[in-house]
This record gives sequence, structure tokens and C-alpha cells, in this order.
Amino acid sequence: MPKKTLRAVEALQEAQKIAFAPYVFQASISLRKLGILSYIFEHKNGASIQEIAKGTSVSEYGVGVLLEIAESSDIVFQNKENKYELTKIGYFLAFDKTVGVNINFNNDICYKGLYHLNDSILNGKAEGLKELGNWSTIYEGLSKLTPQQHKAWFNFDHHYSDYVFKDALKLVFKRNPKFIFDVGANTGKFAINCCEYNDEVCVKMLDLPGQLQIALANTNKNGYKDRIESFEIDWLSENPKIPTGADIIWMSQFLDCFSKDEIVKILSTCANSMNENTELFIMETFTDRQKFDNAKFILEATSLYFTTMANGNSKMYKASEFLELIDKAGLVLKEDINQIGENHTILICKKK
Repeated sequence: MPKKTLRAVEALQEAQKIAFAPYVFQASISLRKLGILSYIFEHKNGASIQEIAKGTSVSEYGVGVLLEIAESSDIVFQNKENKYELTKIGYFLAFDKTVGVNINFNNDICYKGLYHLNDSILNGKAEGLKELGNWSTIYEGLSKLTPQQHKAWFNFDHHYSDYVFKDALKLVFKRNPKFIFDVGANTGKFAINCCEYNDEVCVKMLDLPGQLQIALANTNKNGYKDRIESFEIDWLSENPKIPTGADIIWMSQFLDCFSKDEIVKILSTCANSMNENTELFIMETFTDRQKFDNAKFILEATSLYFTTMANGNSKMYKASEFLELIDKAGLVLKEDINQIGENHTILICKKK
């Protein structure tokens, strides 16, 4: 990315924005929660502080201080009648689905923990995780989050994967698989999608015990008790092993939850269970495969979630990094399919 040329006064202004970024973030949370942005949007000719205060049951003082920082941050502006209207930034902040998912995830899951980013970097541990619970990784605690935290985490996770399942399933079932291993089953959504897509396929979900309880409850509720089974595994144990017999081993946004050494360990374990016909599908959002800077920025920011909250040693990777890890694990890349659902890549591997 080329270096941007700024005048000193502009650079100083940007630096000050960073210095006070937490205030802008939390003000944005309040503007959304208190209904202020929605109220302004509903009044096409703008609304005064007094009107907003009355319409939202928030004090004029509260509305005023929030709108002052919002105006300086280009979230709102005052029209000729000195009434407030939303800017395009304010509109997206209030109504864009992706922005909403991201802001709730960062507020409910990451915000308090990010204070411990420096310690996480120095110690190689998710030092911010203690703000949520006493676990070594966040994955151990997913089933124990509060309802609000649970909703924020899974909305974030599903938002960046669910919409690509349709395209991904076409590639998977082009192979006519009879038995699929779903590694990192999450809530069982992919397994359910497989069974809905094909009437004969069977799926084995591989995940931590607590997560499998949630996934099995969902798959059973959808009527797939006879076609979806589970296998408990802790990939961070000393010598993990998985069953054999899969036609396809599927991993969707799973490996970015681990360090490079751990990824090699996981892929090697999978390679040991594969025969000459088994294919391993890895679907990820790689930072070096994004068409837009905005998508790359979101992924790089998400890396700091992994650093501080998830496990302390993983990140959103480049595809070039994954290709090296695949080779180290005794696998060979057979297909590299880019721009699945715009942001995703699927790497299809076989055993060497």
C-alpha cells in the first residue's frame, strides 16, 4: 500500500483521533443503544437536541455530549436549521449488518480484554480472556458465556462463514462424498447444511466436548440424529488422533484459531487418518487474498482478538503462510480456489 502524504496538522489530527478512539467507540455504542441514531434517521429534516432527548427519554445533557463527539467524528452533521442529520458514516454505523456484528463483538467480547494487549504480546498468552472467564482459551468457555456474549460471539463467527456455505457445498458435493468429517463443528450448522443438501451423506463432527453438546442438540433438533455423529477431541493435547474413513475432511475458519506449529500438528494428524482418496478442504479468509482494503483491515484487527482474547498465539494468516504449513504437514495442494463468496479461499489437499 503506498504511503499517504499528509500535512503535519492533518497527521496530528489523525494521531489525536487514535488517542481518543475509545471515547468515539463507546459513544457510538451509546448512540446505537439509546436509539439516537435511529431517531435522527427517522426524521428526514433532522432533529434538535431537545427533540431527540424527548423522543428517546435521554437527558439533553446526555444527547448533547454524545452528538458533539459524533459531529467531530463525522457521524452526524448540523443542517441549516441547526438540526442533526446522519452522515453516510452514521447511516452505516446504525444500519449496516456487518458493522453491527463487528461493533457488538468488539464491545461484548473484546473491549475490556484489549486493555491487556501489551501483556498478551509480551507473554504469548490471551491475557485479556480473564475479563470473560477463567479458561486457557476462549473455546473452552464458549458454552459458558453470558447470553449477550454468546450472541455476539456466534453472530460474528457465523456472519463471516454462513453466507459462503452455498458455494462451498457445491464444491464439496461435486465429489459425491458419503462420509464427511466436520472439524471444528461449532454449532453444527455446516453438518446440518450438508444433510439438507444431500439425502445420503453422513457427517462426523469433531470438537471439544462442551461445543459438541451444543452442536448435537442442534443437529438432533433438525432431525439428523441418525446421520450426524460426534467425536470429542482436544487438538492441543499431546498426541491427538482422529478416526479414519472420511471421504472429505472439512475445516471452515478453524485453523486460524491456532499457532503455526499447532496447525502443522493438526494437519499432520489429519494426514495420518487419510487414505489416497481422502481430500482435505480448508476454507479461510486470507489477508493477502482480499479485493478491498476494508476487508483486509477487519481481518488484521481480528488478529488482535486472537492475541488478547482467544489463545494468544494465532491470527488471520496469509495464504502464502498456509501453503508452507500444508507442505510441512505431509500434504500436497491439489486445488486453490479463490474468491468463494468474495472473501474466502478454499484449499483442497491430499496426502503426499
